[in-house]
Order: sequence, then structure tokens, then C-alpha cells
Amino acid sequence: MNLSTQEIRKNPEGLAFDQELLLLEELQGRNSEILDVKDIKATGRVAYDSGLYVLDYQLTYTIVLASSRSMEPVELQESYPVTEVFAEDAQSEADIEALEEDLILPIEGGKIDLSESVADNILLNIPLKVLTPEEEKGQGFLTGHDWQILSEEEYQAAQAVKKEENSPFAGLNGLFDE
Repeated sequence: MNLSTQEIRKNPEGLAFDQELLLLEELQGRNSEILDVKDIKATGRVAYDSGLYVLDYQLTYTIVLASSRSMEPVELQESYPVTEVFAEDAQSEADIEALEEDLILPIEGGKIDLSESVADNILLNIPLKVLTPEEEKGQGFLTGHDWQILSEEEYQAAQAVKKEENSPFAGLNGLFDE
């Protein structure tokens, strides 16, 4: 969905939108870890103010990613606010500096592409660690013959016990017990 800068400027209160988007193919093309994305909805408005276009919306969607631990599909419900600022012509030094630092985004062709904004924000908000509900509770660790995956806490506790056992004074334990 494209939002015309000309239409935005004609409406002093801004343009409201409530848009459902289908972006699965585009998102999977940009990140192969995405198994599915559905129910993508952007609700908000875009307004013109002092040479800048402010895009402000609530983004909600369901994304399916593989668990970082077991590779099982995990469905995550996401919802968060997005605010982006666009400029057609960066005139002032401050605007040019903001463009270079990606604080202000450039407008190309007189249109703001809502689909591109939504796709970019979904990709930026993919979590690094994805776990199934069982894995979140500390269950579902993988084990095998003579090996198992430990949590950080379990590993630290095992290391402390091992260090104590290997201490040069470990042989003196119990010597003076009477």
C-alpha cells in the first residue's frame, strides 16, 4: 500500500489507515528462517508537519519461526507501535545529518510504501532466541549417549562442584571430623 505525499499534505489531520497485508513471500525471500507470517495488520495514520511526514501505527502479526533449540515450529504473537519519519527533500544541515544517521527516511517517487515499512519492522524484530513453551519452562533439553544440553545455571553449578573436587585440599576433607 502506497501513501501519496500529495494526499497526505491535503489532509491537515493526516490520513488514517487500517490495513491487512500479505507479505509472506517477500519476508521469506529476505529471511529464510521465517516459516510463516499471518494476520499482519497495521493501524494508524500518516501526517505532514513542518516538511516531515510522520508515519505512526500499531503493528500486529503472528510469525512462525523454528525453535533455536529443537527446530520445532514456534508461533509468536507480536504487537508493537512503530513511528517513522520521512522527508522528501533534505534542505537543512540537521535534516541531511538525520538522513545519514537513518533517523529520517527518504521518500522516493512521492509515495511512502507502508508494506515496505511493515516488512522492515517485522524483520528487525525477529528474536535471536526462539523457544517452545516447554523449552521456556526449562524442559525439553536434548540429551544423548553420554551428553546433554545444560542451561547456563546448571553448567555453572557443575563447574563449581568440579572445581571443589579438583582442589588440592579436597583430600583433607573430613580429616578433623570427630
